[in-house]
Amino acid sequence: MKKRLLAMLLAGAMIFGLAACGNDQGTTETPDAGETTPAGTESGAPEGKTVKVGLICIGDENDQGYTYNFIRGKEAATEALAAEGINVEWVTKYNIGEDSTCEDANIELAEAGCQLIINNSYGFEDYMLKVAPDYPEIEFIACTNLNSTFDDLDNTHNAFANIHEGRYLAGVAGGMKLQQMIDEGTITEDQAVIGYVGAYPYAEVISGFTAFYLGARSVCPSATMKVKYVNSWSNATEEANAASALADEGCVLISQHSDNTTPATAAQAAGVFHCGYNNDMTEVAPEASLISCRIDWSPYFQYAIKAVANGESFDQDWTAGYGDGSVALTTLNEAIAAPGTAEKLAEVEAALADGSLHPFDGPWTGTGLAFGAEEPDTKTMPEGEYFAESDVAGGMTSAPSFYWIIEGITEE
Repeated sequence: MKKRLLAMLLAGAMIFGLAACGNDQGTTETPDAGETTPAGTESGAPEGKTVKVGLICIGDENDQGYTYNFIRGKEAATEALAAEGINVEWVTKYNIGEDSTCEDANIELAEAGCQLIINNSYGFEDYMLKVAPDYPEIEFIACTNLNSTFDDLDNTHNAFANIHEGRYLAGVAGGMKLQQMIDEGTITEDQAVIGYVGAYPYAEVISGFTAFYLGARSVCPSATMKVKYVNSWSNATEEANAASALADEGCVLISQHSDNTTPATAAQAAGVFHCGYNNDMTEVAPEASLISCRIDWSPYFQYAIKAVANGESFDQDWTAGYGDGSVALTTLNEAIAAPGTAEKLAEVEAALADGSLHPFDGPWTGTGLAFGAEEPDTKTMPEGEYFAESDVAGGMTSAPSFYWIIEGITEE
């Protein structure tokens, strides 16, 4: 009954939107002001439905990382949907904190007539969930989160792509470089140390750096890893400081789960190599950055917006992976990559696609503290078995849940 009522309400809203807004398919964005205003339609756009979508961002596109990646997804989805006769009017709020300002932003977008509201940061979900019950006719999405899966609301959703697949692949590229340096005598086997700049000691981050490490170790068995947390998703200065400290401690390859490009530039300044996240970082660090992995949010945005446009329900917990086009690698920096890296990546991609390889394949043993647990536990994965990360069909959430620190990795 609720979904039928929602469809009727959305249909009425879209009729009103067409009358009031014409065929607006974009917005004029003003990151400093924080909110956007409607822009005119490009000539030649197809006649059709208009959906008003709110997007709440923790940063702005100037970070050239996390939020920039969402904006890329938004723009690609808008273009693809317009070709299908679905025009999107975006209202975007930038530089919103993981605090009550996020609650205010959700309310403002709801009151502005948005039919779908997307929250792009992990710490936004609690504030979104305070607002969603008051607007049952509006669909709310918490990206990179999980609690909407367990609430009793029909209008809340989680979404997270299988970025651990991309991390594993980027780790292979990094491991190939480490092994090249060992083979050429530039470093010894025990000097194949990876430094990792992590945001927080959360499962999302631990899952990512473990997948990266296992990818690197698959081609460079002597590799080890040091992790430094900056306790922020986006702090350009602290990210640079952590990367520099890791290089000073002997790490010859830096990777990151943080929002900015400063670990890449710090790696180049220190004369070590780098693998990035969210964006191609070779432009800012051409002598250091080998490759990056990123989530492509366009397929999910298209899926969710199309459902709203058609008055249909959509998954409350969604995930997709590399083979579905929702996880991507940037262009390999062939100028500095180890010989044979492109071919090796193609081989690993094929194995991921056909299911003969999984990022968390055993053997490994790790110890960690589960969320809410009082005591740590130890998990051993035998050879021939694997941890099925983000397996929604198998009963897990789309949000990563791997929290064990495995052999070869140390946290600082």
